[in-house]
Amino acid sequence: MPNQQVIICHNFIADLENAIGDQPKDSIYILTDSHTQTLCLHLLSGNKKCANARVFNIQPGDSHKNIETLASVWQFLCDNGATRKSLLINLGGGMVTDLGGFAASTFKRGMRYINIPTTLLGAVDAAVGGKTGINFNGLKNEVGVINPAETVLIETSFFETLDHENLVSGMAEILKHALIYSREEWAKVSAFDMEKFDLKQFKPILAASIAIKEGIVEEDPREQGIRKALNFGHTVGHAFESISYEKGMPALHGYAVAWGMICELYLSHKLLGFPKDILIQAVSIIKDTYGALAISCKDYDRLFELMTHDKKNDSKEINFTLLGNIGDIRINQNASQKLIFESLDFYCDSVGL
Repeated sequence: MPNQQVIICHNFIADLENAIGDQPKDSIYILTDSHTQTLCLHLLSGNKKCANARVFNIQPGDSHKNIETLASVWQFLCDNGATRKSLLINLGGGMVTDLGGFAASTFKRGMRYINIPTTLLGAVDAAVGGKTGINFNGLKNEVGVINPAETVLIETSFFETLDHENLVSGMAEILKHALIYSREEWAKVSAFDMEKFDLKQFKPILAASIAIKEGIVEEDPREQGIRKALNFGHTVGHAFESISYEKGMPALHGYAVAWGMICELYLSHKLLGFPKDILIQAVSIIKDTYGALAISCKDYDRLFELMTHDKKNDSKEINFTLLGNIGDIRINQNASQKLIFESLDFYCDSVGL
């Protein structure tokens, strides 16, 4: 798998110029959604090579990360003369980089693409690592390929357009990276004031978090082993996310992952002896920052069913990444249905449901 260059920009236009390289001006395409087209697209205007780029705008939100939207991107590329030598620039959050990366990876059997994440969640999660895909049949990221963007440009000025809810959504993945990495990193991240969210003070934390993910992906690009560490919080989290849409109160991905981490830290404590004091600290941070998705015991069977369909499972059992301690990663862990339901009880009690 080709290496991915991740650049935290100090001069965005110059970095974009270098990433585009000698790509002909008439073979550059830009994918946005209606939010990023309005708020962010103009920031590319300083690059002359993008002046004549053809722009395609899709509807925002995870509900549009589907086969119909993907087909519309293929159709746009086809109608506008794109070839396998063309370049697609994905400008947007995780939905845009996931879907755009999949479109670029499959159109004409693969074309160049660059990711420019405009959300914090996209920068620390979706845009980095090469996972692309769409939701299908009610399941998150059910169809896709692992094919990294040639370059990921992270320009923190884009994050100034985000509301607080979207900033802390991205922070959930940073909390996860700290928990799977080291006590030192957890101490830094858990002490960050998410209420004030000073982006200048935040930049070193962002760089460290991305470096943690990059190191894991480089070691295991195809998720055969240690890359499964990045799934911590996601087995239950994806189930929370899916059921939130079914209930008509869609949750941001980071919020669902945060709630998932409550359950999976509980499983880690029960099965592997994860320290109780860190469990209590993490639950307190998550409760105070992310609130709660309202569920009851009536939802447990559906949540369990959603977990059984998670693509991370390679057997009939539900596959978890758990922690013996901060930085002590235990992949390929299983838990009984009874214990999983117990973890959901713990979640409800912890967040005050």
